[in-house]
Amino acid sequence: MRFLQALSPLDMAALALFVLAWLAYEPLLKAAARGRGAINTDMTVIRRIWMKHMARRDGRFMDGQLLSHVLNSASFFASSNLILIAATAGVLFGGESSFRSASSLIVIQTSSRLLFEGQLALVLIALARGLLDFIWSIRQMNYCLAAVGAAPDTHDPAFEAAYGDAAARLLNPALSAFNAGVRGYYFALAAAAWLFGPQAFVIATLGAVSLLVWRQRHSCAATAVADLRRLLETAPASTIPAQAPTQGVRRG
Repeated sequence: MRFLQALSPLDMAALALFVLAWLAYEPLLKAAARGRGAINTDMTVIRRIWMKHMARRDGRFMDGQLLSHVLNSASFFASSNLILIAATAGVLFGGESSFRSASSLIVIQTSSRLLFEGQLALVLIALARGLLDFIWSIRQMNYCLAAVGAAPDTHDPAFEAAYGDAAARLLNPALSAFNAGVRGYYFALAAAAWLFGPQAFVIATLGAVSLLVWRQRHSCAATAVADLRRLLETAPASTIPAQAPTQGVRRG
């Protein structure tokens, strides 16, 4: 309550806009895309097709290597996130000395120590949420690696399709969590803009959302991913690599 009392009406409006944009971005993007037209939604289809192809391949070394690369990327981002959290927490718990140092800067607009600590706490929360997303992504990708390693050579198309679909239901949430962790950096930067005043906070929040939406819907990458999805969905069945029966190997 003390923190809310320290906020001006413009600060409260800017904070409300940030929270609304942060919480509503992903569900609104999915609703607007309606399953198509955004990188994240199109990639869920591409990854599902990937896992179905994985289940039909004899050698899955490439699939394991690709997943390991993504796992390493998530680990790198999680480590970087942890460093940023430690740095922000160090300033937040620095007490009066941190507040005096920040207040001496002309560009910093904070009316009280309580407001200053609230501004830093918002940055810390955004980073912490991203860290939790990265951690959950890493755990799920480890599960997916186990699924790739355990994929049997059955030569049964129905089983392979079902196995690929189940593996995709592991991989897609893992990479969705990874995307959410990366998105946390955008909102952490927007939250940090609050230190420069509520007007800067509003501009940074709207700018972060606009940049995210543009990259998801209108960037060159979004167009290419949409084309790839369409090509994969319309590919003739004969183009899907089938497993050749293993010669000279007795199967029990």
